[in-house]
Amino acid sequence: MLLIEIFTDHVVNKKSLKDYVEIRKSIKERGEFNDQSLIEAEEILQQLKKDNIEIYDLMYKTLNEYIKSDNGHMVEYPINFIREVLKINKKNMTPKKVYENYKSGLEHHIHDA
Repeated sequence: MLLIEIFTDHVVNKKSLKDYVEIRKSIKERGEFNDQSLIEAEEILQQLKKDNIEIYDLMYKTLNEYIKSDNGHMVEYPINFIREVLKINKKNMTPKKVYENYKSGLEHHIHDA
């Protein structure tokens, strides 16, 4: 399995990104994110799930909408999802604002790729 396929599986199926970090250590491919960024994203997702399950669910629902739209950028969808997650609580980006920005990408013809 390619690294991007493993990454996609972990993101789409809400698997631990910390587990993904360990798995990818045995694969000789370079990923989009460094280990610390992935661990941070996992911590943000877990905190979001705990504190704001509605936004957590909406973020994943939007990810699934991007995937269903399948506009030829399948490998970008989980990468962009994690990029958005990493914005939460940075520079006054509330979870709701991050979600709204992420969701608005569905309205563009290039679908955030």
